[in-house]
Amino acid sequence: MLGEHNITYRPRTWIKGQILADFLNEIPSNASQATSVTETQEEPWMLFTDGSSCVDGSGAGLILTNPNGIEFTYALRFQFAASNNEAEYEALIAGLRIATQMGVENIQANVDSKLVANQVLGTYVAKEDNMIKYLEIANGLVSGFKTFSISQVPRSKNKKADALSTLPADEKKARKIRLKSRQYEYHPPSMGCSNSQLRKGL
Repeated sequence: MLGEHNITYRPRTWIKGQILADFLNEIPSNASQATSVTETQEEPWMLFTDGSSCVDGSGAGLILTNPNGIEFTYALRFQFAASNNEAEYEALIAGLRIATQMGVENIQANVDSKLVANQVLGTYVAKEDNMIKYLEIANGLVSGFKTFSISQVPRSKNKKADALSTLPADEKKARKIRLKSRQYEYHPPSMGCSNSQLRKGL
């Protein structure tokens, strides 16, 4: 229910991580990475996302790859309840926001949710209130890119993002994934913040 998502974030010392504003501010921005963006701006970056909802909590895995093949991986843990479709939208929206902050102009998004891919493409009509709001946020971000495309890919071809969204029960395997990706706790759902607020880091 949307009412459940209209929450106020209250900092707690026992919670590690950052809210989305801090999350975006910590995106890599060193000279070599900035150069890779400008030199290959006409070529699309590849974004793979996967959202997951389970009894142990919801999360998302993001993999953003520049035209030179350099990968930026992120593992997000949501501090709010989310359905599978909501988690998939949160993953896509987070990935698009990261790309926007990094100055990416051309991007190819790949998601394993047929619903999300087709709603963004306009093939499916969003009917539920929460899906309509998520779609509005996603479309607002999409409009900021010079070129954008989105495809639905089988989960078998999106294994890396899937692994980041749902860490394995085996602690050794989970630790390897944590060491290779940036970890964040993602407190407010996207519908609680506007795109303009997040761009300003509020």
